[in-house]
Amino acid sequence: MNVTIEENRSHPHLPDLAAADSIERLTPEAVRAHAATGLAALLVDAVDGGASVGFLAPLETTEAAAWWTGVAEEAGEGLRDVWAAHGPDGGLTGVVTLVRSGAANGRHRGEIARLLVHRSARGRGLGHRLLATAEAHAIATGLSLLVLDTQTDSPAERLYRGAGWTAAGTIPDFAADPAGTLRSTTLYYKRLG
Repeated sequence: MNVTIEENRSHPHLPDLAAADSIERLTPEAVRAHAATGLAALLVDAVDGGASVGFLAPLETTEAAAWWTGVAEEAGEGLRDVWAAHGPDGGLTGVVTLVRSGAANGRHRGEIARLLVHRSARGRGLGHRLLATAEAHAIATGLSLLVLDTQTDSPAERLYRGAGWTAAGTIPDFAADPAGTLRSTTLYYKRLG
């Protein structure tokens, strides 16, 4: 197998190792199979790293696995799509989910939720690749608008702005970070197509 090594845009002298990570859409069964291991580890790593993704620290692996089991159910119902990045060793290095609106008047939109890249795989463009994968699928399946929210002033904001997302506004004290401190959240949107 030939692997193309791309130049890392944030560090031009380093190879873009994320290009070697393969991204695949997970079936509900695959989400269940990875829930207690790789997916739970990604979620625990994100919370341990200070990411405000809906959980307080310390996040137990069993709680993270239970959340992913619920995601598998949503995927089985067609409400959520899941993509995972696998490193050269086969381990999970990142994940992103796309949640479809259940409202009759919102069938044209979706939400990017839980874009997670393991701390050991950050800075190599993997977050951009996962986001682009979910966006391409959204377009291919007829969605014309995506939304997301993220902690204000977090590193994720740079990723979203760089990928063409527009900040719609900020809500103060919207969610607690993993340490329990209330933080502002910025809402983003992106028109597709």
